[in-house]
Amino acid sequence: MKQYDIVIIGGGPAGLAAAVAAFDAGCQSVLILERDHCLGGILNQCIHNGFGLHTFKEELTGPEYAERFVRQVQERNIEYKLSTMVLDISPDKVVTAVSRNEGLLELQAKAVILAMGCRERSRGALNIPGFRPAGVYSAGTAQRLVNMEGFLPGRRVVILGSGDIGLIMARRMTLEGAKVLAVAELMPYSGGLKRNIVQCLEDFDIPLYLSHTVVDIQGKERVEGVTIAQVDERRRPIPGTEIHYECDTLLLSCGLIPENELSKGIGVDLSPVTNGPVVNEQLETNVPGVFAAGNVLHVHDLVDFVSQEAANAGRAAVAYINGKKVQQNAVPVTFEGGVRYTVPAAIRPEGVEDSVIIRFRVGDVKKNAVVKLLLNGELVLRKKRPVMAPGEMEELKLTRQQLEQYPDLQTIHITVEEA
Repeated sequence: MKQYDIVIIGGGPAGLAAAVAAFDAGCQSVLILERDHCLGGILNQCIHNGFGLHTFKEELTGPEYAERFVRQVQERNIEYKLSTMVLDISPDKVVTAVSRNEGLLELQAKAVILAMGCRERSRGALNIPGFRPAGVYSAGTAQRLVNMEGFLPGRRVVILGSGDIGLIMARRMTLEGAKVLAVAELMPYSGGLKRNIVQCLEDFDIPLYLSHTVVDIQGKERVEGVTIAQVDERRRPIPGTEIHYECDTLLLSCGLIPENELSKGIGVDLSPVTNGPVVNEQLETNVPGVFAAGNVLHVHDLVDFVSQEAANAGRAAVAYINGKKVQQNAVPVTFEGGVRYTVPAAIRPEGVEDSVIIRFRVGDVKKNAVVKLLLNGELVLRKKRPVMAPGEMEELKLTRQQLEQYPDLQTIHITVEEA
């Protein structure tokens, strides 16, 4: 059985950034396992720009952003295996994988970093009535078909869900000559970034129907039409509000789910809100030596934050291998005022090097809000936010210096209030 210090599951932006950071922190024995035939993950099909403003201080496309990290991995001669599917991770960190070239592999790791990303919610999870005709795609599948395979899925398109991929595909399909008739969103607010609503819908005069959903798909062999309707506060369709569109394609952009089957198998505790692992300030799960970063942990809005988070996980994994132990008990991060979750879920002050970034999302749109961070009930951070939306991640930076002022720290609390 081959042995490595760190095995990273996933060769997307999170896995690449974690590998580079771990190598630069002094760990030479790093292996990346990627199930696709190339590194870069989902970025390879994201040919639009808007990536890299935080990391590289310039605007890049997805493939350009991925290529920068792939180059860093190759310059360091970090080992990676492509077309390799991980089947299982045991509690003592034996990784079982299979590949066409090498057959069944068993790899013993001292630390494992989970960086498997996320997947789209399928039609089956949405309970849309109708037959199962051709022409119903997830937005990510359509993106791959258009950007990588050179196929146009349809000519007249309705999109359900206003997540970022759906918004971007509304623009992409329009640019390729298709007619995007409407975007319907179940919630009373969009799930995507504000800039994508402006650049992908408003700039192309594509209507966005909030508090609407698809109630019927017509067509047996191929989609022939789609009916949407308004929903009430309990998200039930309101009779008499139906709008019918004759179309040949329905794209689904109804949320992303962290890819955590491997995490469950190893015994990692998962958050009921994010469906991702529950981690501490080192991004370590409840299983010692198993770390998580990127969209497998919680769905991010910017890839720059994925890379930043994964780099922290890489450095933390090296510290773990080198025997750094934190004796202190973790203090749970509690919250109220519409906050849905926080990452990390708990913090050990001793484990914080210089600072720790607490990321979270709110459950609905808030205007003129104030975010407060309290340690032992005392206000240490106050941040004004004119608008907060579920589609945009919020963050607070808590420094070691602030934590050291509370040697008997009992509570870390975040609240969102009206200004």
